[in-house]
Amino acid sequence: MLYLNLDEFKNSLKEIVEYNEGGTSRIISEEKLRYELIDRLIYNAVFNGDVEISANCRYLIRTAAPLLGIYPSSIHDLYMAIGKGKYTGFTVPAINIRGMTYDVAQQIFEVVLKENVGPFIFEIARSEIGYTNQWPSEYSVAILAAAIKKGYKGPVFIQGDHFQVKAKIFKENENLEIEAIKVLIKDAIDSGFYNIDVDTSTLVDLSYDTIDEQQRLNYEICALFTKHIRDLEPEGITVSVGGEIGEVGGKNSTPEELRGFMDGYLRVLKKEGDYTGISKISVQTGTAHGGVPLPDGTIAKVKLDFSVLETLGEIAKKEYGIGGVVQHGASTLPDELFHKFPEVKTLEIHLATGFQNIIYDHPAFPSEFKDEIYNLLRTKFIGDKKEGQTDEQFIYKTRKKGFGPFKKKFWDLPDDVKKPIMRSLYDKFHFLFEKLGTFNTRNVVEETIKPIFHKISLDREKDMVK
Repeated sequence: MLYLNLDEFKNSLKEIVEYNEGGTSRIISEEKLRYELIDRLIYNAVFNGDVEISANCRYLIRTAAPLLGIYPSSIHDLYMAIGKGKYTGFTVPAINIRGMTYDVAQQIFEVVLKENVGPFIFEIARSEIGYTNQWPSEYSVAILAAAIKKGYKGPVFIQGDHFQVKAKIFKENENLEIEAIKVLIKDAIDSGFYNIDVDTSTLVDLSYDTIDEQQRLNYEICALFTKHIRDLEPEGITVSVGGEIGEVGGKNSTPEELRGFMDGYLRVLKKEGDYTGISKISVQTGTAHGGVPLPDGTIAKVKLDFSVLETLGEIAKKEYGIGGVVQHGASTLPDELFHKFPEVKTLEIHLATGFQNIIYDHPAFPSEFKDEIYNLLRTKFIGDKKEGQTDEQFIYKTRKKGFGPFKKKFWDLPDDVKKPIMRSLYDKFHFLFEKLGTFNTRNVVEETIKPIFHKISLDREKDMVK
């Protein structure tokens, strides 16, 4: 499946696409591209060790996508319309894909096409980029390839989730941590991530007496990154930027904290110039990323306060004109809760670990492969094991880190393993999208998001592969 050289790559394109250093100039056969070529292109884009071949495959996919009506986009304008009360009744799902990204994304597009879904987001967090070994360029091209494969047309919202400041490093060397996130933001935007959640909530310091003092570093650094994003965004695109007022897993957010953050943030941003601010804000309601594992590995029940979402969402929209609030750490919640998010007008919900659990715990997942992954985790990441933690708790919290070292082996799983797992994921996405009210919402995207296409550089793709 791997191309041996560029000539073999170019020969495989005959009668399917016209391609040169300027990109894909014409799709000769969309059918052959979808059913004969795209699987091989994305496989080489991710796994071919030859930089020239990998970069050319990525470049072809990126330049073919807009010819088929597929384009990375920002959800900013829709969110601002929601903030003005133009649309309601749905919560936008933002889905983190940690492994088998190309295959998993296809299940999402399949639901979207079947049920006429409008707004939905693919995302990956700063931490996930590291432990899943998926840099923004690779992640976004896998999403675009999946869109081509399934015949999807329209905007593709790709998001940098939790581009989070590491508080410990920040305290030791503020400039180093800020620069690391600035570099990540640039790579993400260059890769078509036109939605970025800045997470400086780790800098909130509750030891101070006043809300402004507690939130000061949070809103100041968030404003700094907002300016950086605005200075980098492509012409015609307003990147959707999100802020966060309470770290997930901490205490529930309050109206005073939201106002304290927003007032300080807007004040600092205004001093920098005429910059557009955030379109949404993440709050804490009682959840934790991945859920809280009990000693036997099962997940503890969560007391989620929906009144926090409803109250803070109203303040965000009415007082600050933004789209509303975002719920993190929700994929492991009980199924019977999801219909409540659109009821309380939650703008966006982030879903990740539950899909990982479907993959690992599926009856079709090979037990010997699972043992291989878990044995590596018990050795390589033993330092992550906390005092008093059972092996089941340790594995549950750590197995997300198995996707990186075994990325190719996950991708290469045979069809008789993959297909039942993907079917279960499809069913879960279908359930969630329905409960979140996104069926038959295509019109809201068509009314607010306009197609904008940007020039893509082969040299940039080569740099990203390297």
